[in-house]
Amino acid sequence: MITKTPIPSRREREIIAIPHELACSKISEDDILTQYEQEGIRMSVLRFAATALLAVLPLSVFAQVDETIVERGKRLELDTEYVPPPGDPNSHFTMGFARTLCSGVFVSGLDPDFAAENIGYFTSPYETRNVVVKREVDFDNKVVHLTMENGVVRSAKYIGDLGCVPLPIGETDPYYEPPEITSVLPGPAATPWPMGDVLPNEPIPDEIDQDKLAAAVDAFFTDGAMSASFVVTYKGQIIAERYAEGIDIHTPLESWSMAKSLSATLMGVLIEQDAYELWQPAPIPEWQEEGDSRQKIRIADVLRMSSGLRCRNMGDPEWDPALGFPDHLYLYTGTVNSFEYAATRPQQWEPNTVGRYRNCDPVLTNYMIRLAVEGRGDDYHQFPQQHLFDKIGVRDLVFQTDPYGNILLQGSDLGPARDWARLGNLYLNDGVVNGERILPEGFVDFVSTVAPAWEADGRPIYGGFFWLSGADYGLEPGGVFGMAGAGGQMTIIVPSKDIVVVRLGHYAGAPVWREARPKGMSLLMEAVPSN
Repeated sequence: MITKTPIPSRREREIIAIPHELACSKISEDDILTQYEQEGIRMSVLRFAATALLAVLPLSVFAQVDETIVERGKRLELDTEYVPPPGDPNSHFTMGFARTLCSGVFVSGLDPDFAAENIGYFTSPYETRNVVVKREVDFDNKVVHLTMENGVVRSAKYIGDLGCVPLPIGETDPYYEPPEITSVLPGPAATPWPMGDVLPNEPIPDEIDQDKLAAAVDAFFTDGAMSASFVVTYKGQIIAERYAEGIDIHTPLESWSMAKSLSATLMGVLIEQDAYELWQPAPIPEWQEEGDSRQKIRIADVLRMSSGLRCRNMGDPEWDPALGFPDHLYLYTGTVNSFEYAATRPQQWEPNTVGRYRNCDPVLTNYMIRLAVEGRGDDYHQFPQQHLFDKIGVRDLVFQTDPYGNILLQGSDLGPARDWARLGNLYLNDGVVNGERILPEGFVDFVSTVAPAWEADGRPIYGGFFWLSGADYGLEPGGVFGMAGAGGQMTIIVPSKDIVVVRLGHYAGAPVWREARPKGMSLLMEAVPSN
């Protein structure tokens, strides 16, 4: 059956309006930290403890007094050429729309009209969807076709356990055979939490203020925020949980850049397995020619978003839309070999000197994961399930690929709230689950410690593919750390309170969610005592 539905008219409600030329630069990929991106960020080196970094970085890389982050970046910039991604921006946005719609319908089970109107604005801003004149959702072949006003058709296809894949123009299948992902986990219906669905018949601990807990849940589900699923665990026990109509404990929902933290986790698994060392040079094949300065980039620099690669993001402080389509989005929508594209970007800064939130770093992390897994003869696509998910009880988290089979865990993922809570609790428990160490000793401290280059920039808000927001609660930056994704997706870890907080929602609710989130988190922090 093929359904053909007209493009919906713009609703009479506040939406995230994005001028085309800004390429959604005002929508942070991590909405929970929008306030940092909207600041002028004119910060003095006196605002942070530079002495702690003197042993790590030369004095020349530190911000000068009253130097803006843009000025600092310009001062340290290398003289290398930038070539923007090829192609028509409208075609790229429409490719993002096709994949978003495909995933929303065939992975999340959403109504096509609802999905087209409410999800995935990150790779396909709402204001750019008007170039689509025909939308086809083919339920028989599980494919989405979007026809643009210039006649170009962009398509995405559901391929099973790996969700939806973006197809190059004219192609009907990806360039690899999609696998079936297998798990050794027992059926969830009869398996106790966290390895399964069965919750213990236990009351909420007495020390929890249940009135404030209930008020926090209500705040997270403020009308218009479009929250879809919400879970809070305390010492591993679920103490609060709510779902929107039509969503349940197994529904995978758009999670976006929370997958960056999953990328760090999979790298951590490989480090624990002695496949890599955290501080070794990143073994990217394209960087191995004699004299290539990128050989100085370490795995730790990549995880800290401090590789220095020239890979533009519309959220960059120095973002200039006149330079072309952002590489940050092209890695989702270009339908190219994303690993090869990221690996061929030149240096903009020396590694570990300037911090920038750019998708080339998580893409390269996943490139290294593939190199290690296949290099030892293991199945690349089975690796996450076999070596991580099966160990922590994750069954329904879907990661997606480019047409070449490269897993795109910079943000092409969908998961249910409980699965993200399981991953959060792995970090709350220092990388140990059921007595088995999954992550290396000290790895949780690494990801939750401010990256030196970000601190030198005057932005102590980023660690190792985890955002650090402890300062919002009167704590050290890493006192609250977490995964964050576009549209307000979040998994927050608060070690001092033994809690993990997961919220997933539909992208159209992001403006209201940004207003509701501080109240909900404040109530939640008050409801749970410190340990």
